[in-house]
Amino acid sequence: MSFKRPTLAELIKRAVNDFNSRLEGTDSALRRSNTNALARMHSGAVHGLYGYLAYIAEQVMYDTAEGEYLERWASIWDIDRKEADYASGAVIFTGTSGAVIPAGTELQRSDEIAYTLDTDVTLAGGTGTGTVTASTAGSDGNADGGVSLSFTSAIEGVATSATVGSGGIAGGSDQESDDDLRSRLLERIQQPPHGGASFDYVAWALEISGVTRAWCFPQQNGLGTVGVTFVCDDQEDTIIPDVSTVAAVQAHIDEERPVTADVTVYAPTAVTLDLTIRITPGTDAVKTAIKAELQDLIVREAEPGATILLSHINEAISIAAGETDHILISPTVDVTHNTGQIAILGTITWQ
Repeated sequence: MSFKRPTLAELIKRAVNDFNSRLEGTDSALRRSNTNALARMHSGAVHGLYGYLAYIAEQVMYDTAEGEYLERWASIWDIDRKEADYASGAVIFTGTSGAVIPAGTELQRSDEIAYTLDTDVTLAGGTGTGTVTASTAGSDGNADGGVSLSFTSAIEGVATSATVGSGGIAGGSDQESDDDLRSRLLERIQQPPHGGASFDYVAWALEISGVTRAWCFPQQNGLGTVGVTFVCDDQEDTIIPDVSTVAAVQAHIDEERPVTADVTVYAPTAVTLDLTIRITPGTDAVKTAIKAELQDLIVREAEPGATILLSHINEAISIAAGETDHILISPTVDVTHNTGQIAILGTITWQ
């Protein structure tokens, strides 16, 4: 039988009864009595100790550990928490031809996220393009193309603001969460390395910052070949990885793979799942809840070449908070995908 932690109220009641049974003539239940105050003070301290013991009990098991305790468990299996990455991308400057913007120049977004210029940029024809890197690691450093950046200090002959290039500033990812690190640890324990088994390739891909899900396809391009694809669920605009992340995963797997394996790492092709739904009630709150459930469904079930079942789509809509009835007008059949394609949530048309 598992131990049940007593509540604070139960501890106070125990202490009050102990005082009453041991001090004749004492009524510790009286709110302003000295013994009542002592009972509450002692019970509060004991309740805190029970809480700490409960916390420690979770840390001694690697499937419930967190923070530094989880990191220590993971280190035993040579697994490190993935650190946050810095976003970088091209920025377009304008001004007088010949003006030089030195490396290290700082720019800021309107929300005060800072970037520094990687190398000198000399304007030619009134414009110039340089690469900037976010000063702080994490997804907050990512920026869409067309976003304006301002110089923190003016430079003679250069416009006071610059524009993020069409490719945006990308590649920034947050530090790996406890849940993701714990998941990788449990997979490592339950599936020990086999020197090139399919799950080894998945594990190697997941070791790269930003990668959240990965799939391995043995002999995808013929005998001796291996195909690996993955997504980055924590990216703001799309789960599809960019070229630099694909290259990073390819390079890492090339270091770990068996020497005879011909491995190709690639980004899956996103296929939008558009839906038309008639709901009751048709409030904004219900629509938001349905969208969240559909997004969760896709994260759980969407894989390259997989099928999204119509019944599961209906189920996701039905369990949304506030929904009382709905009709899924489209799609009308299970949604299938070809090899290399993966579903992402598209446009929802409400009726």
